[in-house]
Amino acid sequence: MPRQFFVGGNFKMNPISRAQKKIIINELNAADLDPNTEVVIAPPSLYLLPLKDIVRNDVKVSAQNCYCKTSGAYTGEISPAQLADAGVPYVILGHSERRTLFHETSELVAQKTKAALDGGLSVILCVGETLQEREAGKTTQVVENQLQAAAAVLNESDWGRVVIAYEPVWAIGTGKVATAAQAQEVHAYIRKYLSTAVSAAVSNNTRIIYGGSVTASNCKELSTQIDVDGFLVGGASLKPEFVDIINVKRN
Repeated sequence: MPRQFFVGGNFKMNPISRAQKKIIINELNAADLDPNTEVVIAPPSLYLLPLKDIVRNDVKVSAQNCYCKTSGAYTGEISPAQLADAGVPYVILGHSERRTLFHETSELVAQKTKAALDGGLSVILCVGETLQEREAGKTTQVVENQLQAAAAVLNESDWGRVVIAYEPVWAIGTGKVATAAQAQEVHAYIRKYLSTAVSAAVSNNTRIIYGGSVTASNCKELSTQIDVDGFLVGGASLKPEFVDIINVKRN
């Protein structure tokens, strides 16, 4: 069975007003979207529930983060149980901004991933290397280490609700984009790793999406690569061109 194309929009800490949020959602609601593509948007947590109530039914919402505990004295955190109870189906975990700015280790990301899956959520699990790591020829080693932490705590059945997002850190918000060949090379490596570390079925069925300065102008070539199953879009998800990215496979 072919893997369903997936386009996620990570709003990050944007927009800064409810009025702007409404404009973005109104444009999305009015758009003609490819029904064969799974679309998920991740607004700031403050906007999650109000946005969920106004966005069209064929667009899912995602949290940008959650903690690895169900409840307790963890000021500022959101639990998987709270998200699931609120009807939020997805969460983004392991984004490079969480790893670098907030010092999240791969082991913590793995614990969060396991807790989110156990809590009934689906996970967009982010991996990727820095520019220094790529220039040192360590891309596959870094990505494998990040995935290894998750593989150590997940059951084979867990992977059915994981979307892996390969996001080279040097391409996030910089305007630099991995070439289609660079993206395909890493995606193929991830798929090979899953086959060895988990199973052939998980390798074949897991969607591996690309993130890093994705725009309407560069997504077409990337989308033609055999192991690129979609995108995690940053800044462009706040703009009208997000619709063009969602519809990239339509023709």
